[in-house]
Amino acid sequence: MTLQLRVYVPPHPLIKHWLGVARDAATPSPLFKTAIKELGRWLTYEAVRDWLPTEEMEIQTPLAPCTVTMVNPEKPIVVVPILRAGLGLLEGAQTLLPLASIYHLGIVRNEETLEASCYLNKLPQQFAPQTQILITDPMLATGNSMMVAMEELIKRGADPSMIRLISVVAAPPALQKLGTNYPGLNIYTAMIDEELNSQGYIVPGLGDAGDRIFGTSV
Repeated sequence: MTLQLRVYVPPHPLIKHWLGVARDAATPSPLFKTAIKELGRWLTYEAVRDWLPTEEMEIQTPLAPCTVTMVNPEKPIVVVPILRAGLGLLEGAQTLLPLASIYHLGIVRNEETLEASCYLNKLPQQFAPQTQILITDPMLATGNSMMVAMEELIKRGADPSMIRLISVVAAPPALQKLGTNYPGLNIYTAMIDEELNSQGYIVPGLGDAGDRIFGTSV
């Protein structure tokens, strides 16, 4: 069977709402951070739907015995936020996956060449077999940063088919690059925007997510 990149744009009303809040240039930093957190929560909800097998078990309510259905993950789940903006999505993801291990990757983009490089790597030496990995990064623009992240993960035994990406906004250049190199990937994004500008920023996009989350500017 030929593998093909799958990109999901969930139609959930709350995803649409918080994307609108995040896009608005008038949204203050604290509210923007909340919007990214909520997008992280709802996109994670969609992304891990089939990563959470369940089992039935007997418990005792205050009144009587009862059969309940509980989540019982069979494989390790890891979240890898791409610093720094990926931390905003991580907050929402952790509300749903409180027991997931968190490994940080710091990746910076050269604003002139648009090439990306890794400045911080807290990944394990080797991932356990069948580890399910969720990468959080609000913007998939050129795809260069995510290519660096994928290379670092695969060096440590990660299976591309077990990796899912969460972004707020994605652009065709990143999707094309990732699809060519990692056709087994699954991407969950709130929107696919039309294009990049000459500086490599997504248009209409939502600006510099890191600066807007943390209230900084260059």
